Amino acid sequence: MFNGIIIRKKYCLKIGDSMNLLLDMKTILISLVVGHVFTVALIIAYWRNHSRDSTFNIFFLAKCIQAVAWLLLTLRGGISDIFTISIANTLLFIGSALESIAILKLVNHFNATIKKVYIGLTIFFIACFHLILVFYNYENIRIVCASLGTTVLVLLPAFRLMRDKKSTLLMKIMGFFYCIVSFSLLLRAIAAFTSDQQMGLFTPGLIQTFSFLALYLVMILGNTGFILVLKERADQELVRMAYYDDLTHTLNRRTFVDQAKEIISKCAKDNKPLSYILFDVDHFKKFNDGYGHDAGDRILQDLSKRIQQLLEPQDLFGRYGGDEFAILLPELTEKESVEKVEQITNYLSKAEIAGVSEKYSISVGVITVVPDKETKIESLYVSCDKALYQAKHNGRNCICCGELDEINTV
Repeated sequence: MFNGIIIRKKYCLKIGDSMNLLLDMKTILISLVVGHVFTVALIIAYWRNHSRDSTFNIFFLAKCIQAVAWLLLTLRGGISDIFTISIANTLLFIGSALESIAILKLVNHFNATIKKVYIGLTIFFIACFHLILVFYNYENIRIVCASLGTTVLVLLPAFRLMRDKKSTLLMKIMGFFYCIVSFSLLLRAIAAFTSDQQMGLFTPGLIQTFSFLALYLVMILGNTGFILVLKERADQELVRMAYYDDLTHTLNRRTFVDQAKEIISKCAKDNKPLSYILFDVDHFKKFNDGYGHDAGDRILQDLSKRIQQLLEPQDLFGRYGGDEFAILLPELTEKESVEKVEQITNYLSKAEIAGVSEKYSISVGVITVVPDKETKIESLYVSCDKALYQAKHNGRNCICCGELDEINTV
């Protein structure tokens, strides 16, 4: 019986020790420091051979500041409170603000107004924290201020990552974890404010542990996610460069042809018409020679921008080369296509190009077919090119419709 009691006591002590180990706040803080240091090292290693933009630099600076801040907090009790309370929390506010700014820049939701807001919020929370430190120095109240301040700073990027229409799955997951951090810090602030007992940085507790584990999780997943999103953005830029013409932001010839083949196949399957349109700028060489190639580039950019405003999402618009462009209009009859082209030419006639006193115009060839499985994009191009040639022969600035070998002027 005596031995049984002893055994039970030893068993209780072991369980108690395990619980204390699981809830040890200093261990979690050290993990945060080590985690930030290693993620910063990984970021440096990964990006040493890649170009760095301001978004990356801001995020990197935020991680460095946060690493120093968590290190100072871990040393609480071993060095002066000036470093472990005042400087550490100031750095945490600054680090959180910079991280939020980097994420907002990453998702293209950062502007001058948001910059002013974040500068103002950061100064406000730092000032509030130090007023509490000087005039009402209770750790519970400091925890409330620090937790609420950090929550407010990370809410906007969390919302943008979750709700933006262009957000990828990875961005939404990042936003979800930032929301968890915000929620956990809010709970920590409420617990500190309503607790009857003094609550400190190293005080063990369920909400305290949950808050710092959430911070640890978002540090690992957020840092990794940030780099992956940067990689996504770089990949998207490579895709854009591979698929689009750099000057006019229209599809390049190869991409236009590939996507046109898919539309032709679909229209053939559905037994629906499509119109292939080919055009170029009248006397384009005259503009280049008379006003310079820069003026010629501005004409092409203006033309492309105006036409894109008039096209539907399912329409294809690409640059074949020089001043020659092609448009594919699925499910439009010849009459509807001609009306669309007339709308385009009328809109272009209103264009004014800086440094160019003359108006530019286009000559257009149109061919409308109900394709079958034998219809090739190359044959459409050849037939439409004949219609375009006829438009030029008829005095330019006009539309000619072609059907196989038959050419009709509109």
